[in-house]
Amino acid sequence: MSILHQALNEQAAQLRAKKKGLLESIGDVSIAEVTPGHVFGGMRGVPALICETSTVSADEGLRIRNIPIMELTDRTPEETFWLLLTGKLPNEEELAELQGILAKYYEIPQYVIDMLKAMPKDSHPMAMLSAALLAMERESEFRKAYDDGTGKDELWKSLVNDGARLVASMPGIAAAIYRIRFNKGDIIKPLQGDNDLSNNFAHMLGVSNDPAWKDLLRLYLVLHSDHEGGNVSAFTGYVVSSALSDPYYSIAASLCGLAGPLHGLANQECLGFIMSVKDKFNGVPSEEQIREYAWERLNGGQVVPGYGHAVLRVTDPRFTAFHEFAQKHNVQDDNVQIVQRIFNVVPGVLTEQGKAKNPWPNVDAYSGSLLYAYGMTEFDFYTVMFGVSRAMGIAAQMIVMRMMNSSIVRPKSITMDALAAKAAK
Repeated sequence: MSILHQALNEQAAQLRAKKKGLLESIGDVSIAEVTPGHVFGGMRGVPALICETSTVSADEGLRIRNIPIMELTDRTPEETFWLLLTGKLPNEEELAELQGILAKYYEIPQYVIDMLKAMPKDSHPMAMLSAALLAMERESEFRKAYDDGTGKDELWKSLVNDGARLVASMPGIAAAIYRIRFNKGDIIKPLQGDNDLSNNFAHMLGVSNDPAWKDLLRLYLVLHSDHEGGNVSAFTGYVVSSALSDPYYSIAASLCGLAGPLHGLANQECLGFIMSVKDKFNGVPSEEQIREYAWERLNGGQVVPGYGHAVLRVTDPRFTAFHEFAQKHNVQDDNVQIVQRIFNVVPGVLTEQGKAKNPWPNVDAYSGSLLYAYGMTEFDFYTVMFGVSRAMGIAAQMIVMRMMNSSIVRPKSITMDALAAKAAK
C-alpha cells in the first residue's frame, strides 16, 4: 500500500511530535472534574480519550475529520476509509490504488467459510462475525512484525496492512454469515473486474439486484463508519489494541461490545417497534393515531424507540440522510411511511411532555426500516451490517493511535469505601 503509507508517513512523525509537545506544555493541567456520579455513571461526558478521526457535537452531529457527515453522503466507503486514516479525501490515483488493494481480499479464505458452516445452526450472527475475525488472526502482519522485533515507531505500517485487509474482508465474511445462517444458498463470490466495495457487498449478500439497494449499502457503510472514540465498541477496540493486540483481536472484541442491546442492537429494536405500530393499527396509522399512541406509551412509562441520543440535541444528520434517500428513491414500504409519520409527530409530543433532553430521532430510527424494505428481513443480521461499517472507523482509530505511540489504557479502580473516603476529603 505504498501511496497510503506515503500519505501517513509524515503524519506519524507529526502526531508523535504534537503529542510530545502537548505533554510537555500542558501535561499537568486539569481538563475535567470527576465526581462519584461520573464514576457510577460510566464516565459519561468525561474527556478521557483522544480520537482524531471523528467528533460528535450536541448541536450538529457527526463530523468525520472535521467534515460534516451530510457532506459525505455521496462518497464511497473506500473514500471514507481513506479520509478517516489521512484526514483528506483521496484523489483518483489514491482511490484506485486503495480499491485495488482492498479487492484482493474481498474473497475470504475457505477455512473461514468452513468454520462458519461448522458453527451451531442457531449461532448468533454477531458471534459468527467475531469468531471469523479471530480465525483470521493468523493472517496478522502486525503480530508478525512485533514478533520479529520491529521498532515501536514502525509498527503502525503493518497495522495499516492489517486494517486494510480486515476492512476489505468484512463484507465477504458478513455475506457468508448471511447466506449460511439464514439458508440463502451457496456462498457468492465477489464480482470479477469490479473493485467497488459496496457493489461487491451487495452482490455477495444476494438480497436484491435493485441499483437502489447498492446505493443504500454504500450510504449505510459511510454513515455508520465512525462515531468518536468513547462508544462501547470503539473504546473496547482501543483498550484491547493499546495492549498491542493486533486488529483481528481488537475488532473482534469491539464487535462483542457492539452486539449489546444498549449499543448496536438499537436499529433492530426500533424496527421491531415500527412493525408493532403497524400491527396495532393494521397498517400505516394516521398522524393523529400516532400522536395518541405516543402519549399512551409515555404516560405508561415507556419510551419511543429511536428518539433521543446520549450526545445529540438535534435530529441526527444520519437520520436526515436516510430520509433523503427514501424520498429520492420513492420508497413506499409501510414501515418507512410509519417512520416518516412518527418523525412528523413524536418530536412535538416529547417537547410538550418536557422530560426528554432530546426529542429528535437518531439514525437507528430509520436504518432498519430501509434494510427491511429492500428484502433484508432478518433482524438478527442488522448489527452485523453495523459492524461491517464501524470496523472502518475503529481500524482507523487504532492506526492513528499507534502512529502516535499511545500508551496502554490502565485507569485506576477503587472500592466504594475508598471512593467515599476521597469524597469526604
